[in-house]
Amino acid sequence: MASFLSDTFANPRFQLFATAALSGATVASLILGYQALEREERLVELKGSIPSLVDGSHHTNNVRTLSFGIFRNFANGVAQLNNYGASSESAADKEDARNQALARRAQAGDFDEELILEQLARNRVFLTPEGLAKLRDSFVIVVGCGGVGSHCVASLVRSGVSKIRLVDFDQVTLSSLNRHAVATLADVGTSKVHCLQRRLVAIAPWVQFDLQQEKFDETVAGRILGSWQDGRKPDFIVDAIDNIETKVELLKYCYDEKLQVISAMGAGCKSDPTRIVVGDIGASKDDGLSRATRRRLKLLGITSGIPVVYSTEQSGEGKAELLPLPEEEFQKGSVGDLGVMPHFRVRILPVLGTMPAVFGLTAANHVILSITGYPLDYVPAKGREKMYEGIMTYVQGSEDRLARILGLDTVGLKTPLTTGDVAFLCEELYHGRSVISGISTKLVLIRWRKPEGSSMSVIGEGKHVQKCSTVRLRDLVCMTKEEATRHEKEIFKAAKMIEELYDVETVKRVEAKLESAARHEQYR
Repeated sequence: MASFLSDTFANPRFQLFATAALSGATVASLILGYQALEREERLVELKGSIPSLVDGSHHTNNVRTLSFGIFRNFANGVAQLNNYGASSESAADKEDARNQALARRAQAGDFDEELILEQLARNRVFLTPEGLAKLRDSFVIVVGCGGVGSHCVASLVRSGVSKIRLVDFDQVTLSSLNRHAVATLADVGTSKVHCLQRRLVAIAPWVQFDLQQEKFDETVAGRILGSWQDGRKPDFIVDAIDNIETKVELLKYCYDEKLQVISAMGAGCKSDPTRIVVGDIGASKDDGLSRATRRRLKLLGITSGIPVVYSTEQSGEGKAELLPLPEEEFQKGSVGDLGVMPHFRVRILPVLGTMPAVFGLTAANHVILSITGYPLDYVPAKGREKMYEGIMTYVQGSEDRLARILGLDTVGLKTPLTTGDVAFLCEELYHGRSVISGISTKLVLIRWRKPEGSSMSVIGEGKHVQKCSTVRLRDLVCMTKEEATRHEKEIFKAAKMIEELYDVETVKRVEAKLESAARHEQYR
């Protein structure tokens, strides 16, 4: 036996086979070891991708999926939660620490002004240095920091607004990530206001944030919509709330306190960005949220005067719709118990992630132009064209009667107005109300003063003659039809002075409006 083994080991063929087998085993071991190492590295990388809300130096070892799909870190103790179940903390890292430190310096004045101006150079050229200065000095409040509000805030910060108050009680969830402007997986479970501040100071460290992590309602309106620390009142308020009750409370407060506000209506179930417009709340008839908001405001005596961002898109076959809750949801208990808060949202709205962004950017655009004094010349809202055409017809008739009072031949007289001019005067300048009484129905436009000379210009002669009214935007005021009839009788026919017919306050108010129209007229 020993001789056999000796002969076998001495055989060159056996030695060759043994060498090959050993080499194969070695290679296989190396491959398997490498694969195991690679799997371990991937596992470590995957674990490391889940951030800690308590301490960024530790990995999450125990992640629980809560009822709203929120990640919490329990590895090193539970993060401090507020009354709404959100954390004001977020995954900290060296970059966050550096950004926050830079923000503290910048807000204390330790930041190069030339760097800020270079960052805002494109806006400065567009808005003019004076316009940008107004924007940088402004104070804006954004109520609601979800899909619409986050995009609005991000745009305001990038454009130069330096004082922003953010109001929202809610937290970032996984479902927020399809539409939120800046939130990442690391922000899931943290409050939306802290998430925005954390991300945006990395873009504009000089911006001062006032974070109000609470639910807005009429009981806190005076404080939430109040002045900045230095007593500065808000230049503009953005309503990005998606709850009808609190939305109406905010708009009513702004209306009563004469605070500039723009309200974003419903982006849910919408898919056509070309149908998104800015118009008066009284014109927003094709949007469910705006319709409900408008009806409740009417009950409070508010029928117009609030600009809104809304969609004219109609529902149709194959389009997303807000469906009733499925029966299995009711089986879980009281429907009110399914929401984040009692009587607050209990449905998941079908939302295309791009649409809240368009709504938010449109609202931000309106705020920026309004604060800087840039001309606003929106296309008339759908459904208002007939009203504007009726007002144009009235102006045409009024100019014709005035010319005849002055003894002029009015055959072929034309009026140099467009529906855009009428829309601007009625909606943007006079806010859909009579400048005399504040009434918002049966509105028309008419000259304020009787012209001292001719009320029309004549070019050419014979069959080539062209007759055109000399009326300008700065000449027209918005009144009810009854007020305009009285005005025409007393001012145009009886030749009374304006001061004889109207009190001093009314005359001052009208003259201020006419001066504003004159400033905007150059951009027609």
